[in-house]
Amino acid sequence: MSEEQAKPSDSAIDQMWARYTESRSVDLRNRLILHYAALVKYVAGRVSAGLPHTIEQSDLVSYGMFGLIDAIDKFDPGRGYKFETYAISRIRGSIIDELRSIDWVPRSMRAKSRAVEKAYAKLEHELNRTPSDTEVAEELGMSEGDLQSLFGQISFFGIVALEETVSVGSDRSETVTLGDTIADKELGPVGAFEVEETKQMLAAAINRLPEREKFVLTLYYYEGLTLGQIGEVLHITESRVCQIHTKAVLQLRGKLAEPQREHA
Repeated sequence: MSEEQAKPSDSAIDQMWARYTESRSVDLRNRLILHYAALVKYVAGRVSAGLPHTIEQSDLVSYGMFGLIDAIDKFDPGRGYKFETYAISRIRGSIIDELRSIDWVPRSMRAKSRAVEKAYAKLEHELNRTPSDTEVAEELGMSEGDLQSLFGQISFFGIVALEETVSVGSDRSETVTLGDTIADKELGPVGAFEVEETKQMLAAAINRLPEREKFVLTLYYYEGLTLGQIGEVLHITESRVCQIHTKAVLQLRGKLAEPQREHA
């Protein structure tokens, strides 16, 4: 029997979910973990594309397995969305949480990333538009060439990700990831309202990005292309795509950090 023939059918998986939801059988849980293990490898591969080569993809897979197990334990098939949609954000979140816990990014690089983000936020607020590279460089007291080099350094350490982008709540102290805006987390009325508001804010902020940056984010986060595949589409190198992605996310975070412009 070939590998393709050995794969359970969709109906068999649906039945497995129904039986597991009712019985919470350890055996069924293990079978679901094995079935969706490839999903962890997929997410780990996408996350590793923005990380230094010193971070082993096998380590990311092991971190992501905890997210998969958590997703299987908490998933409710009756809610009407696909398990893959629900699980991907939790797998990615588990990987990112572990990377944060080992604190592998130099503090100096985190500080530089925050400085660029703050510059984008300040200039966006003052200019009422996306600032140019020249304007950002001037705000940071560096040349445009140095700014491009800084984008490359930040992208090498992979410390900007859409998962870390969005803050909600009246004091902006609560964080919500893009995955949280997709998957139901049994939020109460206030939480559901804030997530819906966040989705609208995120969509509006992405729409205000320059076309190239918007295109890269769309292909990466919504179409599921790798950075290498995006490079092929745009006829540029993967490292250049990584820089554009970094610049786009820093701009996006700057837009979302604007100090309550509408309420000022």
